[in-house]
Amino acid sequence: QVQLVESGGGLVQAGGSLRLSCVASGSASRINVWRWFRQTLSNERELVATISSSGITDYASSVKGRFTISRDNAKDTVFLQMNALKPEDTGVYSCKSEDGIFHHWGHGTRVTVSS
Repeated sequence: QVQLVESGGGLVQAGGSLRLSCVASGSASRINVWRWFRQTLSNERELVATISSSGITDYASSVKGRFTISRDNAKDTVFLQMNALKPEDTGVYSCKSEDGIFHHWGHGTRVTVSS
């Protein structure tokens, strides 16, 4: 069983930056894919960024060039560096881990970007 805990959310002005973290505990060594999702004010869930075990990344077009996903395998942690934030980036950001069999979710951290 894997438990995920996100942190780093908060209130920031447009143009600002935040760095989200997601720490895994439990059987974290088997995680091979990490993803960040966000649930926006319209209650839609959007896949924001993905990083594979080999470090290959992928981003939603809405965040490409502004967000960077990275991972620290030694610390079982994934990060999401968010720069040039926009009000439309507001939402609850959750991380998801995948090990090829099981998927686990964190409870999320809220990001609010004011205009």
